[in-house]
Amino acid sequence: MSSLTLDLRQRAASSATPLRLGRVSELVGLHLLVVGLDAAVGDLVEVSRRDAEPVLAEVAASGPRGLICLPLSHTTGLQAGDLVRHTGGPLQIPIGDALRGRVLDGLGRPIDGGPAVDRLPQVSIDNTPPGALSRPRIQTQLGLGVRALDTLVPCGRGQRIGIMAGSGVGKSTLLSMIARGTEAEVSVIALVGERGREVREFIDNDLGPEGLARSVVVVATSDAPPVERLRAAFVATRIAESFRDAGKHVVLMMDSLTRVAMAQREIGLSAGEPPATRGYPPSVFALLPRLLERAGTSPTGSITGLYTVLVEGDDMQDPIGDTARSILDGHVVLSRALATSGHFPSIDVLESISRVTNAVTNPDQQLDATTLRRLLAAHRNVRELVEIGAYVPGADADADIALALMPQINAFLTQALGQSTPTAEAWTRLAALVDGSAR
Repeated sequence: MSSLTLDLRQRAASSATPLRLGRVSELVGLHLLVVGLDAAVGDLVEVSRRDAEPVLAEVAASGPRGLICLPLSHTTGLQAGDLVRHTGGPLQIPIGDALRGRVLDGLGRPIDGGPAVDRLPQVSIDNTPPGALSRPRIQTQLGLGVRALDTLVPCGRGQRIGIMAGSGVGKSTLLSMIARGTEAEVSVIALVGERGREVREFIDNDLGPEGLARSVVVVATSDAPPVERLRAAFVATRIAESFRDAGKHVVLMMDSLTRVAMAQREIGLSAGEPPATRGYPPSVFALLPRLLERAGTSPTGSITGLYTVLVEGDDMQDPIGDTARSILDGHVVLSRALATSGHFPSIDVLESISRVTNAVTNPDQQLDATTLRRLLAAHRNVRELVEIGAYVPGADADADIALALMPQINAFLTQALGQSTPTAEAWTRLAALVDGSAR
């Protein structure tokens, strides 16, 4: 039997199969209860509504009462008794080089007015992370264009780093600075739960035409339904994986991981999960490693993950920050005190760490970075004494050097928003600064 004949028979059998429809039996809060329909968790269903386009919903839970489904758009016009159709599977998104320069919503649909993406290959957003033993070791530094990061918190190609701070300290601004200065071939940027006003500013001012040309931007603003906000993180990750599978070295930037967790909290509580730590249900802490482990190296390419983490009340031990820090390969802590003093980027170098520093830097670079860290620590130890006039010069040799060099150190650690420093130049400037401290 030819493949054409087999295909025709399968299509005929499919068309002859009765279409089974379910019904909405209940609408409560964020979820719909659907009865009379068989579907797996993660599948999409389509809910009809009178005088309007159907609403897509995702199956979040299944129980004896029916399917608990979470709408992917606003539910105005829906009511009990509406017909529900199974779409046949989970969410599918486009992939391919044609996505470069495009802006997509949280479900992978273009929102930039550009050409349709229907003809691009379509894949499910679910994927399996590379096996632990198949991941090549991280051995190459990836320049981010920020001196304080490239020298004191160096990022390796395929590493995952969290940028942690409270609200209004400069996480998004630092991420936009990295988006312009990174040496990666492709950037995939997920803006999850951000203000709608900031999206256009980020694309026009922070990325610019050149940065956008090598980027894919996935946007789910704060007013989007929680399922769309959650899925935006997985859509961006899946697009980054497709570039990695094609042999590219990708930077995946997500702002913010905390809002992804908050979206999952809304979904979990609506599906009936019990609240646990600070109101977060258990599914949140299962979701984070499932999402974060998909970045990293593979035999074909790499995904370097940069995730902003919004910590509550500047508490670095809050549940999401603590969980993210335990999974990621390093973290950058931003200081509110530095931010309010006009020190940008407001990176607290002594509280920030990269777990791959020794693998991506040489001994001379490590020595220079350690020396500067030692001087900063000595300055921190005597700063209060200096401010009240109680410090006696000569009591601490490192502190004396740090106090003399603080103008030069601050000049090295600060950087204008529109400025990008090549990695080699950053290391050269650090070496010159450290040599000056030895005189």
